Amino acid sequence: MRKQNLNIALSDSCAHLASKYPECKTVDFKSGGAIANFFEQADAQCSVLIFGDVELHDDLPELDKDAAMVYYSGEEYLIGSVRDTFDFGKCVIVNNTIAKEAVTRIDRATIHAGMYDFRLQMSRFGNIYCAESQFYDLSTAATDDLDAAHFAYCDPKNHDYQAEAEKVFTRFLKDIDCLIKPPTEPVDGFDSIISRYPARASVIIPVKDRPEVIADAVRSALNQKTNFYFNVIVVDNQSDEPTRKVLRECQKETERLVVIETEGEGIGIGGCWNIAINDPRCGAIAIQLDSDDVYAYPNVVQKIVDTFMREKCGILIGSYRLTDINLKPLNDLIIDHREYTAENGVNNALRVNGFGAPRCYLTELVRINQFKNVSYGEDYDLCLRLSRRYKLTRIFDVLYLCRRWGKNSDADLTPEKLSRFNRIKDRFRTEEMQRRMI
Repeated sequence: MRKQNLNIALSDSCAHLASKYPECKTVDFKSGGAIANFFEQADAQCSVLIFGDVELHDDLPELDKDAAMVYYSGEEYLIGSVRDTFDFGKCVIVNNTIAKEAVTRIDRATIHAGMYDFRLQMSRFGNIYCAESQFYDLSTAATDDLDAAHFAYCDPKNHDYQAEAEKVFTRFLKDIDCLIKPPTEPVDGFDSIISRYPARASVIIPVKDRPEVIADAVRSALNQKTNFYFNVIVVDNQSDEPTRKVLRECQKETERLVVIETEGEGIGIGGCWNIAINDPRCGAIAIQLDSDDVYAYPNVVQKIVDTFMREKCGILIGSYRLTDINLKPLNDLIIDHREYTAENGVNNALRVNGFGAPRCYLTELVRINQFKNVSYGEDYDLCLRLSRRYKLTRIFDVLYLCRRWGKNSDADLTPEKLSRFNRIKDRFRTEEMQRRMI
């Protein structure tokens, strides 16, 4: 397909490229009305939408009649690729016939999330797929702030966009019969469930080779002040001797520290959680603490349990702050996921990349449902599954200090690493959406 036979639309952020592409139009892709106007006037078979400094190849991919859009990036488009951060690259080719149908369904009044609305609707009427090879060259090197993008949905400055994107996404879920009503009733038999466990709560810490930080995490948990009995369960996933030595020293300080060593190969973080959850010493409420993080103050566990007992919920999730290895805040941002509301959070959670932390569960429900045995996204998957059936409650105060340092999974994000993480969660979203549509 030759570019001379296409309609070309430039993002208003790269209007300076107009001299490269005769008869192109400049379009505000944030605006639903602007997108609709462009495609209503499009007279070619396909259009090229350009979002950055690119040089189109002379020969472009042909689109099958059932193909809505083709892009090129490191990400595979799945049914569950509904997050608004999906990377389509700097240029896409669009089937105008399908686009003309899609723009009849978008909200022309959108001023922030027009492109998100458009591509969701496009996915209803045709396939979106990645080209086998890149069909454009980048004129400038990419300088995207991947870390900022990873947490953009929690940044207050993006509130207007997030509110509009949620509205767009909610309408899309309704269109495809995937919108559900959030559970609001207490967990059936909550008080009876609580009474059957030997401890009111357990702090669960999976660990593998973290001698530098594991003692901080363990003592942060053990030093919590409560009016009930709780314990700390560390699942040591075959750490080397330095980590095991630290744990042995911590065990000398109290009997409330339970250390379980895994056996065999192939046990991920989710598998470690299952081991702890199914252990007879586990408390009625399971509270997350990663091996390199600490609680923000000494009564976090008390606050979590008090909230569980008041709300009689199945899941509770708090808020956290990012710090360096010395617990110095990296910025003013609080990861509180205020986009998760009681009215629509269970639906909007499919759009964003996480639920937050610390994540806390009614142990009985996890014993029934179990974590997937993986080491990324296992918590997101479980929260999607549980929140469809059980009440989820949030605490918007900071409960947790999340250290960013060289050895944790979210540190030093690269495009390849971020793409791999996103693909994992897109698979979980796909599975959850398919469950909801049955």
